[in-house]
Amino acid sequence: MIDTHAHLDGSVEPAQAILERARAAGVDRVITVGTTIDSCRESLRIAASEPGVFAALGIHPHEAASSDAARLDELRELLDHDRAVAVGETGLDHYRDYAPRDAQRRLFEQELELADELDKPVVVHTRAADDPTLEALHNFDGTVILHCSSSPPLLDAALERGYYISFAGNVTYPKAAALRQCAARVSAERILVETDSPYLSPQPTRGKPNEPANVIHTVRALADSRGEEATALAAQIDANASAAFSLP
Repeated sequence: MIDTHAHLDGSVEPAQAILERARAAGVDRVITVGTTIDSCRESLRIAASEPGVFAALGIHPHEAASSDAARLDELRELLDHDRAVAVGETGLDHYRDYAPRDAQRRLFEQELELADELDKPVVVHTRAADDPTLEALHNFDGTVILHCSSSPPLLDAALERGYYISFAGNVTYPKAAALRQCAARVSAERILVETDSPYLSPQPTRGKPNEPANVIHTVRALADSRGEEATALAAQIDANASAAFSLP
């Protein structure tokens, strides 16, 4: 089983301890995600030192007005590592608006250009920015992974464009019926699962820091929503992740 999106560098506990619990739960692969240059360096260090761990490296839209937004040359160098499998997370966040929207859009487009240059998939964060996100992605021909899918109105366009759609712990919440309905519509070849740990713990562990071991709860909720068997869905998601991220 795989957790396609975790922030191991943002957890209080050492990554080694978190990964040991993940493996005991049957989660043997994790993609750890960087959001700043320092975060990317640490994520890559973890990936290089732990079996089954890979890194997605990017500058988060929250950082679009920070000095990191001008450090794309450093990001390019980090992405050259053989454990770096994707650009991101990048994208647009018009909900928090921690950075000006024009700065977010500029950074997003630069990271899309970088993904195109390096022939790597892009991991997209989008919140309250459906239309601008689709506009920015319009001319991007590479693989797109919509991280932590939470916008039902975005689903039709994402399905039409063949994006991978990843679901996190929030799909397990009692009030997330609309999100579970979305999950049921995603084709078997395009669905992914993640924890976004240490955030968004699934319902059985809600209120506690999230971690990759908890991805099993989200897989079960997705399987129930789709009328599938959890073990079979986990295997399909594992194959999808291998294809999306070109994992060995």
